[in-house]
Amino acid sequence: MSNLRPDLAAIAAMIRPGTRVLDVGCGDGVLLEHLVQTKGVDGRGIELSQQNVNACVARGLSVMQGDADTDLSEYPSGAFDAVILSNTIQATEQPRLVLEHLLRIGRRTAVSLPNFGYWKVRMALLATGRMPRTKNLDYSWFDTPNIHLCTLSDFLDLTRLCDASVVEAHALNEKGESRAMDTGTLNSGRLGGPNLTAPGAIFLLKKEATQTPAG
Repeated sequence: MSNLRPDLAAIAAMIRPGTRVLDVGCGDGVLLEHLVQTKGVDGRGIELSQQNVNACVARGLSVMQGDADTDLSEYPSGAFDAVILSNTIQATEQPRLVLEHLLRIGRRTAVSLPNFGYWKVRMALLATGRMPRTKNLDYSWFDTPNIHLCTLSDFLDLTRLCDASVVEAHALNEKGESRAMDTGTLNSGRLGGPNLTAPGAIFLLKKEATQTPAG
């Protein structure tokens, strides 16, 4: 039985055995190690924190120090079957550029992110008039690493700008447990939809094929 957090286990379920995987912002390597050991992937990682890189190397993982905002351009297109970005895109300086690189590098891209449109975040801001401290915003406004706050609908809009299609989508509850999500409900305006009720989500994306004009 997996000891992974439920959200990481949901990402792991999206990865096919024996594939080539890049985990961007891989932290201490717990997900990457799980994929290597249980699915036999050829796993690589990139991580900003040197302390976390050291922890990954201690696990026997192939991880290098790097920054998603500046170093993804060094990777060739189609180099990996799957690329993972877990709870990191909101902390990047250029989310659109980062996502475009992920879609270019991998045939599939798994992205998890917190939802700043979650009802508890909205209610805390409404009630106090100050940036809330919830599970998704567990920092003071002046020291938060979350520099681009988006809702699930915002992220879905970004995938369209990047010419990506959604292969799978899963809403996360406060325990990190996932359930299949209909992305059509995100922009429907329905008050009970996941853009209001889910504190986070996971999307599996692929780049839309570009059609060559007939000539």
